[in-house]
Amino acid sequence: MQQYFDVIIVGAGLTGIGAAVHLRELCPGKSIALLESRDAMGGTWDLFRYPGIRSDSDMHTLGYDFKPWQDAKAIADGESILNYIRDTAREHGIEQNIRYGHRLQAARFSSTEARWTLDVEVAKDKQPQGTRASTEFDCQLLLMCTGYYNYEHGNEPVFPDQALFQGPVVHPQHWPQDLDYAGKKVVVIGSGATAMTLVPALAASAAQVTMLQRSPTWVISRPDRDRLANALRRVLPARVAYSLTRWKNTRLQQWFYRQTRRHPERVKRRLLSMLRKELGPDFDVDRHFTPAYDPWDQRLCLVPNGDLYQALRSGKAQVVTDHIAAFTPSGIRLQSGAELEADIIVTATGLDVSLLGGSRFEVDGEPVNFDQTWTWRGMMYSGVPNLVNTFGYINASWTLRSDLIARFACRLLNHMDSIGAEQVTPQLRAGDQNMPARPWIESFSPGYLERVMHLLPKQGDRQPWLNSQDYGVDKQTLPGAPLDDGTLVFRSPGEARDN
Repeated sequence: MQQYFDVIIVGAGLTGIGAAVHLRELCPGKSIALLESRDAMGGTWDLFRYPGIRSDSDMHTLGYDFKPWQDAKAIADGESILNYIRDTAREHGIEQNIRYGHRLQAARFSSTEARWTLDVEVAKDKQPQGTRASTEFDCQLLLMCTGYYNYEHGNEPVFPDQALFQGPVVHPQHWPQDLDYAGKKVVVIGSGATAMTLVPALAASAAQVTMLQRSPTWVISRPDRDRLANALRRVLPARVAYSLTRWKNTRLQQWFYRQTRRHPERVKRRLLSMLRKELGPDFDVDRHFTPAYDPWDQRLCLVPNGDLYQALRSGKAQVVTDHIAAFTPSGIRLQSGAELEADIIVTATGLDVSLLGGSRFEVDGEPVNFDQTWTWRGMMYSGVPNLVNTFGYINASWTLRSDLIARFACRLLNHMDSIGAEQVTPQLRAGDQNMPARPWIESFSPGYLERVMHLLPKQGDRQPWLNSQDYGVDKQTLPGAPLDDGTLVFRSPGEARDN
């Protein structure tokens, strides 16, 4: 069974649902379908169910540009974010366009037909009686909204003698809902956002929680409620209050990020001063919370209302900075010789990055190696027609960029209709051929990206071959970015067949 849609969106998470709403609004004549590999919408916010799951940025910037966030808490829990996504889909009639249990395996573009053919694996419970476990879809534009990590598994290193440990070893990406940690000793391996979310949540009922890290991470605390946003909402229409708060928060994000680039030592001193004030003079901030890298060389971890600090001060939680020598039947032996007793070990060891959902791509029978392509404004790839991929910011909320990309995709589709084109392909101009190749993302070095940077597209030294990480610049330039500067090659149906 083969079905055609003008646009197919892969992924029905925060990004995919938002993209569908933009298409409904800006390209009302286009037929759309969303392919979702799981059996529910929500993406990250439906997948992750570990204790304390929450946003790591405020919902006035992580929320959509068209739907105000109206809860009092700006740093929101996972269930509230999931409800926000569901409400959006329901309000705009998007759910009827979602094909659940549909996983994209491969996509093949034909210049003759000017369309993509998608090989899609269908979950058994989603198959009509008598059909096979796979099907095909055709589309003109393929809009990838799959996020950046593997939903099947996280980064799960195997530790020496791990099999000796007699208790459960749990990765947060697949948290057992029946896991009983009340009154137990829990060791959380890791120092990223997930670990810092888990530790205070577990400490509420566990006997003892230890955050075991190889090296520290920069952290910053802020309230989970935005007092100005809540005040504005009481006196202004929801959209006006939301827009003002969004403007304020994006400006603050950009200002702070620029300070870390221009004055890293000053920012370090400020962050460490805040930590010492929270944790007191007896806590070893230098050892446990002073990284060797500058702030925003890796993402800062947000601690809402200082909940991690409260857990540490109470004695219910502790931080240990050391390396793992081996697991033991009753815990972990460290390289320093110390041993950590544990009933449960949580491996908050990060994500496994997956470009474009791990699917295979071909153009006219030739496989696409994305590491050999150049990024076009961080959303398209040289030599790959009719494909738009959503990749957010590393220094701001993901949705800020996904909204911009979705709106640009709509503008691109409408332009193609206006000139009678069915195919658009980014191509290097003659003057771009000798550009120096730069990494997909620069000055950002978390382990999950370093492990795959060699697989990601290149960026150049000029527009449009840059992967911008500046929302302020993108917001000003992307809505009116030129479509006729020679880097986008448009073809009409006849031209596509002739070439």
